Amino acid sequence: MLGTLEVVTIVVVGVMVGVEFSVAFVMNRIFSGLPDDSNQAARSHGGRMLGALMPFWYIGSLVLSAVWAITGWQHPGTGLVVIAAALLIVSVIMSLLLLVPINNRGKTWTADNRPADWKQQMDRWDRYHYVRVTVIIAAFALLVAALT
Repeated sequence: MLGTLEVVTIVVVGVMVGVEFSVAFVMNRIFSGLPDDSNQAARSHGGRMLGALMPFWYIGSLVLSAVWAITGWQHPGTGLVVIAAALLIVSVIMSLLLLVPINNRGKTWTADNRPADWKQQMDRWDRYHYVRVTVIIAAFALLVAALT
């Protein structure tokens, strides 16, 4: 049972890390190379699509990690799982306080109603997102290390 939970947790967190890494270092760079209207439309669409999915993924990853820590409390590596879960909590808090407010504004923008500083707001979101990606990569690495 614990072995299955460990694998499922690592796969779920690993795929989340891959998606967020791709957003940070692939998709947003592609979008930035597009003309402004297309860039902003792509970011708005991405904000709506991923904004609907990611809360479940982040909370699900945190819940899986917490269950792993509780279930495997007497096993080696549990301390790493607890630290990973704490980092996932940090990522959720960062999301709620820093990224979601910008995303909620950006996903409603069109070429006709976007604010003059939309690029600066997207740059701020990107900077926060880089930090969040670093946090979830660290959590993922700790979960993998907990298996050894």
